[in-house]
Amino acid sequence: MGTAGDGGAGGGAAALRLSGLHGYAAEFSPYWPGRAACAAAQYYGIAGCGTLAVLEQKGAGIVLLRSYDWNDGLFDVTWSENNEHVLITSSGDGSLQVWDTAKPKGPLQVYKEHTQEAYSVDWSQTRGEQLVVSGSWDQTAKLLWGSLYCTFKGHEGVIYSTIWSPHIPGCFASASGDHTLRVWDVKAPGVKLVIPAHEAEILSCDWCKYDEKLLVTGAVDCSLKGWDLRNVRQPVFVLLGHTYAIRRVKFSPFHATLLASCSYDFTVRFWDFSKPNPLLETVEHHTEFTCGLDLSLHNSGQVRGVTNLHFPCLLQSVQLRLDSISDPE
Repeated sequence: MGTAGDGGAGGGAAALRLSGLHGYAAEFSPYWPGRAACAAAQYYGIAGCGTLAVLEQKGAGIVLLRSYDWNDGLFDVTWSENNEHVLITSSGDGSLQVWDTAKPKGPLQVYKEHTQEAYSVDWSQTRGEQLVVSGSWDQTAKLLWGSLYCTFKGHEGVIYSTIWSPHIPGCFASASGDHTLRVWDVKAPGVKLVIPAHEAEILSCDWCKYDEKLLVTGAVDCSLKGWDLRNVRQPVFVLLGHTYAIRRVKFSPFHATLLASCSYDFTVRFWDFSKPNPLLETVEHHTEFTCGLDLSLHNSGQVRGVTNLHFPCLLQSVQLRLDSISDPE
């Protein structure tokens, strides 16, 4: 294991390597600036164990605060929205693990509901509810509410991504290998909306933080597409530039038209879909598949803290200055 700091495209970068691990997901803490949780697996998640690493940026480097091992690969991670120490991970054995970073050992609790790999997990962000949704290779999404589970069926392929709406209580989106983006309401039976978004597997989706009707999808066809839920016949934008499958996409928390994506082409790309030339920056620090991505919530002056992971688990925090972009009103 080692730490390093170096310069990078558009700003500074810091890196941490955890030998023998392949990173799958990263998420910044909503409480502490510079702190992130990373879900990783041995042997590209095909076999072996998993590790949850809690990291913090210190000056020019990144330090490991805590690490927890699980007996199967970890594929996703999400922070609690009501306790700064609590995280949930999803794993290859179909279970979700609850961890408390204030404690040296864990997990606190394990939920085993999926029959195949649990590939996605997300904690709701709207006030007044504490809900967790997971997506699995068993083609189901599951809602965890306290000790209760509810199952959402309808996808005809692997579910790769499940993301709560930051605006609409009880609403989440799912992206699947069946080429569809689906929108669900936990208070209603069945799926609310089915969008045949790509002619390829969809690996990621995210909600715009400033428009409750806008989502983005990233797919194996190397494209990003924006979808207005009021009219889904055609995408509102299509972004091209990646040369391999798009693994993760995130809207900016500070700019309404800015988003970032990472790909199996080893790059992270920044886009502004409102511009005639939407590709703003391509970051090429990585030398392997780039699987995880997140944008920090703690610095509105710049787009900061892009976190992505690859074998042998390189966490990289990139600071990108985009002075030409004005803050949303």
